[in-house]
Amino acid sequence: MSSDRPRYQDEEDEGRPRRRPAPPPPAVGGVRTLLLLLLGAVVALAAVVTVGYLTRPAKTDVVPLTDPEAKPREQSPRAPLDSDEREAVDLFKKVKPSVVNVDIVLRQRTGWDERPVERQTGAGSGFIWDDEGRIVTNYHVVADVLRRRDLLTARVVLADRTAHDADVIGVAPDYDLAVLRFAPHDRPAKDKVRKIDLGSSADLEVGQKVYAIGNPLGLSLSMTTGIISALDRPIRSPAGTTIHGGIQTDAAINPGNSGGPLLDKTGRLIGVNTAIATTTENGGNIGIGFAIPADTVNQIVTQLIQEGRILKPDLGIKLYDQQKLRRARYDRGVMIDSTTPNGPAAKAGLRGLRLNPQTRRVEPGDLIVAIDGRPVDSVEEYETAVRALKPGEQATLRIVRQEAEQDVTVTVGGS
Repeated sequence: MSSDRPRYQDEEDEGRPRRRPAPPPPAVGGVRTLLLLLLGAVVALAAVVTVGYLTRPAKTDVVPLTDPEAKPREQSPRAPLDSDEREAVDLFKKVKPSVVNVDIVLRQRTGWDERPVERQTGAGSGFIWDDEGRIVTNYHVVADVLRRRDLLTARVVLADRTAHDADVIGVAPDYDLAVLRFAPHDRPAKDKVRKIDLGSSADLEVGQKVYAIGNPLGLSLSMTTGIISALDRPIRSPAGTTIHGGIQTDAAINPGNSGGPLLDKTGRLIGVNTAIATTTENGGNIGIGFAIPADTVNQIVTQLIQEGRILKPDLGIKLYDQQKLRRARYDRGVMIDSTTPNGPAAKAGLRGLRLNPQTRRVEPGDLIVAIDGRPVDSVEEYETAVRALKPGEQATLRIVRQEAEQDVTVTVGGS
């Protein structure tokens, strides 16, 4: 018998599960309420944190900007000097009294009352040579003084910073050397005159430690150190000639060091600083400096003191062209082209090129292969050997004549 209750669409047959009705959609107002509650909780938390921060007790360990009770720190003791430091310190103390500044001063009278005014126009370095107070420096340091004696003067500043007028007593432009002395009216006390110790440049070794003391860029009594980088370097002199046997060093040498001493580790003079190599016209030190060797300095300075000028050693020989000589298959030595009439070589019987009257052929001159035991295989080596000679002394020339070697003694002349 059927029921008269209506049957709905979602009603299942009897015995089958009925579907759960879907929940109604949430109301819009409820969502907004929930969001507002969450926002309020966040704001309240932030307020609590902020109030806690602002009401926290003040710190008591903040360091003030100043401290009236501050005291100087205790210093650590200095470690003992090592051997290299002690060597440098002792050397500077020893040599310092012998090193000087050489300033070039312009003297003029200006104003309505012609009051004297002085202005420094140049500066270099130098050192005391002997007990008489003679001073050695570079020629190019004092060259302007010689050209303008009416306006310029040399002034020597000692290690104690006292300044004294000085006179130029001799120059050697070919060797870039000059000798000064204190002016008679302005000599320092004798106990302030401390001559430098003199060494030799003949036994120097590449790699040997050296020191330079001078007045670079106006910084008085500056000391630098380095090594001998090379030997027998040619140096161009202010006169355009070549100074042979130059010492190359990497000790820092700058403008103002000119004329100052190059020293070995015991403080002996082994050279006079004279030039630097630079990459620009007015550049400074790049690690290549040059010094005139002490043996050359000793020879030239002695002549300047004796004569006021140098007598150049002269053998009275003119050499044959070296390139032509080599093309003629002479593999060593230099050949005499001609000799000065009645000169040292001619008096010793040496021969130059000559015309054989019988064969009408030019015969070779004597081939010089050594001077005083020093081998001579080029014009440069010949000039170096001759420069080492002294006028009035004798020199032994080993020559080859007609394929036979022989020694000839020549009395060195001077010019």
